[in-house]
Amino acid sequence: MRKKLVAGNWKMHGSLAENAALLAALKPALEGIKAVVCVPFPYLAQAQAALAGSSIAWGAQNLSEQSKGAFTGEVSASMLLDFGCQYVIVGHSERRSLYGESDELVASKYVAAQAAGLTPILCVGESLDERESGVTEAVVARQLDAVIKLAGVGSLAKAIVAYEPVWAIGTGKTASPEQAQAVHAFIRSKIAALDADIAKQLVIQYGGSVKAANAAELMAQPDIDGGLIGGASLVADEFVAICRAAAK
Repeated sequence: MRKKLVAGNWKMHGSLAENAALLAALKPALEGIKAVVCVPFPYLAQAQAALAGSSIAWGAQNLSEQSKGAFTGEVSASMLLDFGCQYVIVGHSERRSLYGESDELVASKYVAAQAAGLTPILCVGESLDERESGVTEAVVARQLDAVIKLAGVGSLAKAIVAYEPVWAIGTGKTASPEQAQAVHAFIRSKIAALDADIAKQLVIQYGGSVKAANAAELMAQPDIDGGLIGGASLVADEFVAICRAAAK
C-alpha cells in the first residue's frame, strides 16, 4: 500500500523569526507523521537545525542541472545534500511559466537530483487555457515523457509526481475531487502501460489550493497520495490538518 506524503512549498516566503515559530509549531503536532517542508535556499540550515531527528523532512524548491562550475547564482544537488535535504521540487509551474523552464530542462534537473541521491518531486499540470481546450492529458503526458525519455520509467521508483493544475494554484479555485482523481488516474495508467509495478507504488501528490476544509475529500480519492501544499503550508494549523487528513 502506498504511504501518502504531504510536502509544503513555502515559495518565496518566510524570515528567520517566522520560520522558527512555524517549525516549532509543526514539530510536536506532526510527531509520527511523515511530512516535508521545502524552504527557500537561505533557510535550509535553519530547517536542518530545527527538524533534525523529527518526523518532518526538508528539501529545496529548485536546483541546477549542473553539478558545479561557473554558473553564478545557481545551487547544485550536492550543495543541497550538505544541508541534509532529502527532497527537491522539480518543474514547478512557476518555474516553467515565469522562468521559461522547458520540459527538457526539467528532465535534466530531475536527473541531477536523482544522481545525487535526492528524491525529486516532479510537478506536472495544465494551464486554464489548456484545460478549456481539452488537452490536459496531452500536456501532462508530454511533461512526463520528457523525463521518461531521459531517465527511463524505472527512475520513477525513486521519485514523486505532483499534479498541479496551474489554474488552481493561488487562485482560490480547486479542482473537484473527481477532476483531480481523473488526472491522477491518467498518470498512473500511463506509467502502468510501461511498468505496472512502478505505477502501483508511485506516489502522486495533488497541488492546487488544498486547504484543511477540502483535504479529507481530496485525500480520500484512490489515486491521490498526499499533497504539494503552497500557501496553507505557511499556516501551522492548516498544514497540520492537511497532513493528518492524508495520514488517515
